[in-house]
Amino acid sequence: MKKHLLLPAVGLLSVSGSAWAAETTRALNLIHHPAGYLAIAIFVIGYILVMLEEKIHLAKSKPMLMAAGLIWILLAVVYSNAGVTGEVEEAIRHNFLEYAELFFFLLVAMTYINAMLERGVFDQLRIWLLGKGFGYRRLFWITGSLAFLISPVADNLTTALIMCAVVMAVGRDSPAFVSLACINIVVGANAGGAFSPFGDITTLMVWQKGILPFQDFFQLFLPSLVNFLVPALLMHLALPKGQPMAPESHNRVLRPGGLVICGLFLATIATAISFHQFLHIPPVFGMMTGLAYLKIFGYFLKRHEEYQWQESSETPPGDSSSEHSFDVFAHIARSEWDTLFFFYGVILAVGGLGFIGYLGLMSNTLYVDLGPTTANVMIGVISSLVDNIPVMFAVLTMNPDMPELQWLLVTLTAGVGGSLLSVGSAAGVALMGQARGHYTFLSHLKWTPAIALGYGASIWVHFLVNG
Repeated sequence: MKKHLLLPAVGLLSVSGSAWAAETTRALNLIHHPAGYLAIAIFVIGYILVMLEEKIHLAKSKPMLMAAGLIWILLAVVYSNAGVTGEVEEAIRHNFLEYAELFFFLLVAMTYINAMLERGVFDQLRIWLLGKGFGYRRLFWITGSLAFLISPVADNLTTALIMCAVVMAVGRDSPAFVSLACINIVVGANAGGAFSPFGDITTLMVWQKGILPFQDFFQLFLPSLVNFLVPALLMHLALPKGQPMAPESHNRVLRPGGLVICGLFLATIATAISFHQFLHIPPVFGMMTGLAYLKIFGYFLKRHEEYQWQESSETPPGDSSSEHSFDVFAHIARSEWDTLFFFYGVILAVGGLGFIGYLGLMSNTLYVDLGPTTANVMIGVISSLVDNIPVMFAVLTMNPDMPELQWLLVTLTAGVGGSLLSVGSAAGVALMGQARGHYTFLSHLKWTPAIALGYGASIWVHFLVNG
């Protein structure tokens, strides 16, 4: 998740959902009401606790769930005292539906990723790379390129963790290589997710909202590629030469059904796209249908593995074979529940603040006074400091009158802007923990000018190619 330094974007984050409020004729104007100021204070305190997660070890979902609840309780009390009924309930239902579609979409995707992890798909990829005997420079480009190519399908966090495992395994004797390779992976994963509806939460939100059709996202491929290549080329000059030691073992770890699950995941994505493009059904229904693919295949895979365990003399005494077989519900349970509940808190809390009426105020400042191009570039910079999900949710709810070119621009900047700082994306935060001591905030900050050059170049290429 995007973290840190909230103040530059408090106004923007506080203003999601007032477009909905504007459509309700009985909505109260609470912009200058004490309840409005109190709601902003609740959100700011909650988000500060989110930013301090690494220091205070408080899961980010807890303060945001509390903030969302308190904000809507406050609004319900104010509206009830004013004798206005029904408006708060309708607004909550509207925001909750936004969240429900995102929740089930991500839940299916996370379940598939967990199933592939359990089947050893990504471990097999790591072992294959280790066994090729590549040098540091080639591994730098391979891991970065794979991060760029895998993240459009898988989430950028999982992609970054997989590639970082490879880097840590082969580069333990070269801290300089680990640091540069991790920066490259973060930039590659964030850039790759920007040109696919499935690559990042923000692109998924834009697609599900119906702002851009599925195929239009791929117009961002070249800008995203430039965003990845510019800093990678500059970092290449600082890479150490030589070749890491070969791994001790090349044993195959891919379990039965792993490749089939990969195919089912691609079929699930195709189903979601088809439902949205041809049947005009929300893509989440296609994802839920795709979950049935995995569950049906899991039934046969589980029976097969239970049979294998029963036939094998290696079955541990007193152990049930079902404990060692494929279980879809176990993969669902291992989903990132803290992240999913954090999304709930963000969307409902920001939606509540927007219902108060701050969105129209900020919409004029950003998109009328500054202009859409300047506003969208600023949103990318803000997303390196603060979570890009409330930022994008605020923009979507503002729904400024922009051409498709500008909607593509904000999709690009919100996606790749997080690469400017190590704390600007889920991938960066995770790798700071996984490569502790090698990849740090300051090691990333050293290359921020190169990443910023790529950020600016990607915007220029976008206007050159798509404008």
